[in-house]
Amino acid sequence: MTRLSNFVTRAVTGVALTGISLGAFAFQALPEKAPEPADNPGTVAKIELGKQLYFDPRLSLDGTVSCNSCHNVMASGTDNKATSAGVAGKHGGRSAPTVWNSAFLSVQFWDGRADTLEDQAKGPILNPVEMAMPSEKAVMDRLQQIPGYVTQFKAVFGDDGMTYDNLAKAIGAFERILITPNAPLDRYLKGDKSALSAAAKRGMQAFEEVGCNVCHAGANFSGPSLPVGQGFYRRFPTFDSKYDSQYQLKADAGRYEATSKEADKHMWRVPTLRNINLTAPYFHHGAVKTLDEAVRVMAKTQLSKELTDQQVTDIVAFLDGLTGEFPQISMPRLPATANSSLVD
Repeated sequence: MTRLSNFVTRAVTGVALTGISLGAFAFQALPEKAPEPADNPGTVAKIELGKQLYFDPRLSLDGTVSCNSCHNVMASGTDNKATSAGVAGKHGGRSAPTVWNSAFLSVQFWDGRADTLEDQAKGPILNPVEMAMPSEKAVMDRLQQIPGYVTQFKAVFGDDGMTYDNLAKAIGAFERILITPNAPLDRYLKGDKSALSAAAKRGMQAFEEVGCNVCHAGANFSGPSLPVGQGFYRRFPTFDSKYDSQYQLKADAGRYEATSKEADKHMWRVPTLRNINLTAPYFHHGAVKTLDEAVRVMAKTQLSKELTDQQVTDIVAFLDGLTGEFPQISMPRLPATANSSLVD
């Protein structure tokens, strides 16, 4: 059995042990609505509050960074930088993943350390390199001074509803509407055989033959559907290659940084390929600038294969067909503070 066959067998076996059928590896159209947690159903008022909070830089220590600064929903859902700039120009070590279609992921962050969108929303606000607020209390004390937020939190969550947990619930509710359905591939799967170009159809076949869909499966191309909190992880890089040193692929230990478990070294949550042609630069550290190069790196490091130029061109054409229709997002009017500023 070849090394690639061993890899595919391990991947398939790992998925089968979770009770997921091999049908999960088939191409699927993206749903137009994301599942909601029982304790956080979306409402118009909650989603609007979440959108305001998402765009509000006053959730950062110096009033310069919002969620949208790094995950720009007016564009790709990222900032298209290798690493994002937080408060005082500090940079973290990982690239901002796209927020579009993140509602279909079973865990959040590159290392899967957050189970839900709500858990994820809480992290950057308090991260000293990102938004740098000193505590949950400091966040809510600041928001308590903004009358518009006080009114909205009460309307959405009740009299005692102005809490950090509810802030995260509002942001999570907004992020669940950030879905990009009706990509050319979706239309193709629904019967419009003209939706994909000839090159894209060849690329779809190559994507399967090479083995890309062993990991990039499911409607979101981020792995099979799993229960919330159960991540779909893969080792990256799996095979040694020239790219290890060229792009410093092993400099970051991946999930190990969150768990300290030896088995988690260089394990990563499999990212979505939806809208991948808009989210350069690529990988967890944003070291690869172009999609065609990213395809070559993945084939060599994950499948131990050298692709021909034609294969790369065709696979990129197929990946271009995963870009969906973006809903219209209007910039919100943020609630004001009259005659004073909350930020030094």
